[in-house]
Amino acid sequence: MHHKRLLKHFLFTIGLAALPFAAVAQPAPGGPPAVGGVRAEEQQITQSNEFVGRIQSIGRVSLVARVTAFLEKRDFVEGAEVKKGDLLYLLEQPPFQAQVDFNKANVAQLEAQHTFAQQQLARAEFLLKTPAGQQQNVDQTISNERSMAAQVASAKAQLDTAQINLGYTEIRAPIDGKISATEVTEGNVVSPTSGTLATLVSQDPMYAIFPIALRTGLELRDKYAPKGGFSAVQIRLRLPTGKIYEQVGHLDYVSPTVDQNTETITLRGVIPNPLLPETRAGELRLRQLTDGEFVTVLLEGVEPISVLGIPRAAVLADQQGDYVYVVDAQNRAEVRRIHLGQSTPQTAVVTSGLNKGELVISEGVQRVRPGEVVSPGPASPPPSPAGG
Repeated sequence: MHHKRLLKHFLFTIGLAALPFAAVAQPAPGGPPAVGGVRAEEQQITQSNEFVGRIQSIGRVSLVARVTAFLEKRDFVEGAEVKKGDLLYLLEQPPFQAQVDFNKANVAQLEAQHTFAQQQLARAEFLLKTPAGQQQNVDQTISNERSMAAQVASAKAQLDTAQINLGYTEIRAPIDGKISATEVTEGNVVSPTSGTLATLVSQDPMYAIFPIALRTGLELRDKYAPKGGFSAVQIRLRLPTGKIYEQVGHLDYVSPTVDQNTETITLRGVIPNPLLPETRAGELRLRQLTDGEFVTVLLEGVEPISVLGIPRAAVLADQQGDYVYVVDAQNRAEVRRIHLGQSTPQTAVVTSGLNKGELVISEGVQRVRPGEVVSPGPASPPPSPAGG
């Protein structure tokens, strides 16, 4: 009897221990996975192509001395912006002023002699009408008058040269722009062979220079030429910080030749570069774009186009290409192979494989299996784009 009780107790204990495992092995069946879906609808988007480019100043001037003289004064702040006509360098002027004064006096002397020669010619021509007049005297006075006239003209030309050289002692800004550090300080002798004293680069507007593949250029030509060519596109920039530059530019030049080494053509756009709002009077003038800066150039169509669009998050890819999950009338997930056109970071443009109005799964796609029943609901609205 004792052995029978021990056996019953052992079997009862085994049965209790097996109950939790049986419960885990046979879970209750769950419902279909919940997913978020959107309808494929026509949307208005801006066509855009991205290229690596560089900012380039429209005007660039290397300031050099035109005469040989001591550098007396530098009259600008290095790195500041100057206006056209501002005095930048002043060279020693007295030797050049003395030359001007000498040439002025020489002109005055020769003009007096010329006046006397004219008077002699007039008397000789008058006497020619009388018995005392001689043709030889007239011819001689004509020669004297013309010789003095030529000497006056030569002296005036020398005076003009002296005045030009005097003007070269003042080196002024030929354009508006930002000036570099000076290469020569006061007290040094400068001459036309001294090289660049400083460099002046214009600031507003700027060029955006960017090369593109020849094939891409031909495609862009075919796309935009019927819509107006240059006027059908605009230029925007993405700065090295990732921020989109707020100013909009326009395309103004396409290189007429192809680079044989890279098979590219060069495009150029003009874009404004105004002062930053926080710049205050009396401070260095700050602008967003800098000559030589690398940027991403966005070449955009001016007019938006209508496309069949879905969220980027809905698009999956494998070795066969791009595809999405479409919910059919029985709420089953169907794999649909699609082809994409030029898209944006938020919107995928579908050129084929999808029909307008079809329900595409954009949220919870990782829980979906082909042919599986799903529980579709509206997808979350996309976040508002951050301010540029």
